[in-house]
Amino acid sequence: MSFDSLAEQGRLKSDVARLSVISNSLLTAAKVGVGLTIGSIAVVAEAIHSGMDLVAAVMAFWSVRKAAQPADEDHPFGHGKFESLSAAFEAALIFAAAIGIIYAATRRIIHPGAEISTPLAGVIVMALSAIVNIVISTLLFRVAARTESPALEADAWHLRTDVYTSAGVFLGMAAIYVGRAVGWARAGLVDPVAAIIVALFILHAAWDISWRSLYHLTDRMLPPTEHTLIEGLIAEHYPQFINYHRLRSRRAGSERHVDLHLVVPPDTHVADAHALTEHLEEDIRRALPNVQVLIHVEPEGHEE
Repeated sequence: MSFDSLAEQGRLKSDVARLSVISNSLLTAAKVGVGLTIGSIAVVAEAIHSGMDLVAAVMAFWSVRKAAQPADEDHPFGHGKFESLSAAFEAALIFAAAIGIIYAATRRIIHPGAEISTPLAGVIVMALSAIVNIVISTLLFRVAARTESPALEADAWHLRTDVYTSAGVFLGMAAIYVGRAVGWARAGLVDPVAAIIVALFILHAAWDISWRSLYHLTDRMLPPTEHTLIEGLIAEHYPQFINYHRLRSRRAGSERHVDLHLVVPPDTHVADAHALTEHLEEDIRRALPNVQVLIHVEPEGHEE
């Protein structure tokens, strides 16, 4: 199984993160302008949502560049967790934005303001937003899967959620436009209701992102399928060693870390033990991408 080099992955992640920043900047500006002009709280809510997407994109851009840096004196295990930290921070921002949207929309329902002046403008900007974010989020998902980047995955989920919420506001604006044409007196209520629905989608995405980032930040073991794969590779070398223990694994951003203690016969030559561990480490590196393996050799009877 072949994988891109860490340098190639870093460049690819940086390029798509930069593209996400640019698209989110343009969409946020467009939604703010239209939302304030026509007086739509749903469109403004979507602008806030896109603003959070922009912050997320900037964080993702920064974190993937930081994570690509090699290990140094202060970070001997590398910088992979900066991606997971970025995802957790993005989720916190989304939670705050969603609560603000629900509060503002509820106030609009209780205390109706001026009617939306040009709902058709909201229809157009929401359609444009949905189309752009479908394209960008699909690209981000592909690169996130290829490079196993939690920061890009979080950014992709932000944009994919924006697709759904933009579609919801699009339908809301269209309902207001049609409702006025047929004389529906309470068509304006569609706007704050659509904003609340947008916020609920945002909260769901924030929860999902929080859980994923927490999974990595708390050094939880690799998924059972990957752990079973590692155990199978170790078992293939059983004739050359006696036992193993203290098998540990964790994720740090897109990097995996695996270490274990290997028990060998007491008369095993140092060179033979070294060759065995090198072979086993290489097998694990071929099976899993971006994995760092550390094997501690122990003679039988001296297990730690």
